[in-house]
Amino acid sequence: MLHYAVVFFVIALIAAVFGFGGIAAGAAGIAKLLFLVFVVMAIATFLLGLGKR
Repeated sequence: MLHYAVVFFVIALIAAVFGFGGIAAGAAGIAKLLFLVFVVMAIATFLLGLGKR
């Protein structure tokens, strides 16, 4: 999941350099969403791991 967030962030950076504003904003939005999903899943997994001890 984090890998996909990084890939979309890189796409957003490349699109921003070449001036494709709409594509850059869309890719950056997807990257943010995927990163937030990754963080939530990581925290949930960590808490469930602590609960099983």
